[in-house]
Amino acid sequence: MNRSNREERVRRLMVARPPALPPDLAGEAVRRGARVLTRRTYARRVMWVLLCAAAVAFTVWALTARPWVEPPSETTPPLVGW
Repeated sequence: MNRSNREERVRRLMVARPPALPPDLAGEAVRRGARVLTRRTYARRVMWVLLCAAAVAFTVWALTARPWVEPPSETTPPLVGW
């Protein structure tokens, strides 16, 4: 396709009438948009609940296991009878 042929096709596209849109296009877009927003809101709430549950579970584990405390040494026997 050479340049003049391309320019001619562009001119024809610009002069032609735009295609007719369906009459219910706006209503359908609003319904789909509302559905997407509802799903996003639900997903965001589920993620926050999971994050809070994970934080609570970690806190409970940390308080019961106390990983910051050094475990007692088991390599030497206890001193008895001194």
